[in-house]
Amino acid sequence: MDRSLGRHIQKLMVNNRRQTGQFIYTLPSPDSYPYQWLWDSCFHAIILSHFDTQAAKAELYSLTRHQFSNGMLPHMVYWKTGGRSSFPRIRWGRNHTSSITQPPMLAYATWQVHCLSPDKEFLRSLLPTIDRFHRYLLKYRDPRHHHLVGLVHPDESGEDNSPRFDGALTLASRQDIEESFRRRKVLIERFRNYHFAIKNRMDRRHWVRDVPFNAILVRNLYAQADIAQALGDQTQAKWARRQAQFVKHAMRSTMMDDDGIMYSTLGRDIQPIKLKTWAIFSPLFAKVLTASEAEKLVGNHLLNKVEFAATYSVPTVALDEPSFDPAGFWRGPVWMATNWFIVKGLQEYGFDAQAKKIIDQSLQLLQKSGFREQFNPLTGEGYGAHNFTWGCLVMDMLKPTKRR
Repeated sequence: MDRSLGRHIQKLMVNNRRQTGQFIYTLPSPDSYPYQWLWDSCFHAIILSHFDTQAAKAELYSLTRHQFSNGMLPHMVYWKTGGRSSFPRIRWGRNHTSSITQPPMLAYATWQVHCLSPDKEFLRSLLPTIDRFHRYLLKYRDPRHHHLVGLVHPDESGEDNSPRFDGALTLASRQDIEESFRRRKVLIERFRNYHFAIKNRMDRRHWVRDVPFNAILVRNLYAQADIAQALGDQTQAKWARRQAQFVKHAMRSTMMDDDGIMYSTLGRDIQPIKLKTWAIFSPLFAKVLTASEAEKLVGNHLLNKVEFAATYSVPTVALDEPSFDPAGFWRGPVWMATNWFIVKGLQEYGFDAQAKKIIDQSLQLLQKSGFREQFNPLTGEGYGAHNFTWGCLVMDMLKPTKRR
């Protein structure tokens, strides 16, 4: 990696760092997102693991400070209130945190930090939190024991405005982001009235079993097993691997379509949401697919110029989808975190040339438009927040992945 880029990444991460009392955390973007987010902080720890492992550990310690009594980790922590921000405040029915979650990247981030700076006490301090979070997801988000975790709100995916959730919100494929936000806010208000009783709401139309969330859970259950193994807890390691296999098999039996694509599902009837978004590549991250299935997916879709092989890869929605909008929030632009997941997945299967191409194009986007929130896949123009930390994930993309 170019030294100047490395220095810029380190400077950005330091500039976005904040401290409240003894807790240190990183803001995705100080002006646009002045709070701590669940999967963002996991990305931050992954980035920091390459040059400041103490800061990486501090990031995860602060993140886990507000775990709920039932094991859930909230997707937002409001360490400080007030100040100027373009991000709207929402009444969650709780102080200091939100009442929904986000993709479970904590175990993966914890294990990576340990691998680059071995520290069993660090593992020992976070393993109970990881275990309780995963057990929460497997119990409360899968009350009918299908071995697939469900989302009760689009924001839990980390992709607030993705067309995968249009059906759940009864939105058209071409819609105004303000209308999407309004409906998502109404959904939160309804949940608050039910005191966020998940079991009472799980059969409604908004209950989405999302492919990326479940793929990420599989990979993180394996990471939990690695952590438990390193600490000599064979019982927990065995449990985590077994749960990973259950979710993996459920994804294959429930989400896999005849065309070899895994689709998220909607509602009690588990209806497939047949939209081609970056999500179809997320099973690569968890090695849910066979080698031949992965080869077919990459050849037929990732490298297809009609779908995902844009000028700058990888668009978050296929170019030929009616909902594709090169400038629409989560409806087409390239996001660095989704590129990171795809790169890691490709490397797991040995598609190193394809991974390198995405890395090179990610670097081109940063050089062209800076550290923006999202990028037009056709022109490379940057949109949204400035000084956004996700671009720093290129540092980890450039590091070889240890294949399972």
